[in-house]
Amino acid sequence: MLKILFVCTGNICRSPIAEETFRRAVKMRNLQREIQCDSAATHAYHIGDLPDKRTRQNAESHGLTLTHKCRKLHGEDFSVFDYIVAMDHHNMENIQSISNRSLGISQTDETCFLYRKFDNPKGSKILEVPDPYYGETADFEEVYQIVSRCAEGFLDWLMEKYRL
Repeated sequence: MLKILFVCTGNICRSPIAEETFRRAVKMRNLQREIQCDSAATHAYHIGDLPDKRTRQNAESHGLTLTHKCRKLHGEDFSVFDYIVAMDHHNMENIQSISNRSLGISQTDETCFLYRKFDNPKGSKILEVPDPYYGETADFEEVYQIVSRCAEGFLDWLMEKYRL
């Protein structure tokens, strides 16, 4: 069983929608027995809360329901999850810091990376999923579109790598 953890700053905007779009892609390819996913935060701002209302509304407009309760990334996650997927460079730095404190080692690029490495619309070099928290409705839609593309690309990569 492959286990994937999506991580952003507060676990209320980007990582919950990344988790759910990826879960839908896994289900559409009938791989639920091979792949599981979850999401977490690098900071404890919203622990126990549902995702941001605007994220939930956007998800619902695409037929998804977000019931995830926000949680913080912790040391055990590094041994439980095969891949830890960050939404931006700041998240990556925080993941590495938590890994160093918990395990005394840094995560490798093979197991911890930016999600957008699986998104390449028209040759874009942008590697971060933008944080829509201070934005408008269109910003939440943009994040949804990005993580949906990434879900397909990441899942294609996993299927090829693990021959699923």
